[in-house]
Amino acid sequence: MLVIRNILFYIAFYGGSVFFVIKAVLSQHNRARLRRTCDAWSRWHRRCAGRLLGIRVAVEGQMLPGAALYVMKHESFFEAIDMPHLFDFPAPFGKKELFAIPGWGRAAEIYGGIEVARDEGAKTLRKMLKQARERIAEGRPMVLFPEGTRVPHGTRPPLKSGFAALYKMLGVPVVPVAVNSGPLYHRRWKVPGTITYRIGQPIPAGLPREEAEALVLDAINQLNAPAPPLA
Repeated sequence: MLVIRNILFYIAFYGGSVFFVIKAVLSQHNRARLRRTCDAWSRWHRRCAGRLLGIRVAVEGQMLPGAALYVMKHESFFEAIDMPHLFDFPAPFGKKELFAIPGWGRAAEIYGGIEVARDEGAKTLRKMLKQARERIAEGRPMVLFPEGTRVPHGTRPPLKSGFAALYKMLGVPVVPVAVNSGPLYHRRWKVPGTITYRIGQPIPAGLPREEAEALVLDAINQLNAPAPPLA
């Protein structure tokens, strides 16, 4: 039954995603329409995960009103796809390669995504900060995976240097978010259960780098536990 439910999920979600991707590309010149499409795609994913996989979602803690930098643990694609459903019109930081995808990259830019290009000098950093400040002026939450990529559940890698630069130069509250999606979702055959988001206490701007990083690391790893072997 578990395998059958997974097969149905893959058919339903990825089959439906074709429609949403096409619609997003066609809506790339209209931000309001593009936002509705992304919201609908994220809701579709949450619905498929709930009804077909038996995965529920719990949210502990409160978001901040207005602009803030949310730094989130990244264990699976679940939280990346779930982002428009979890936050109110989020501005995600994404790898440069994602913005280079024909059609989709332009849509991501119009939506308000912020391009991260690692190790490409001061010019690229200035562009990233300019985009981030535009999102702040719009009052939007920005979402960063500070470890840089997906990491196995239960591990605690150091934060990438980009977090320190954003923390120092943006001057907005930082809100850490822990998530434990890996054991349920980051596996060939996904299993039922509850994925929890734990929204931590805001970290004020202006702290020393080492203190801010230590607070973030502790907060985003609060849901760590030994993970079962991948199926």
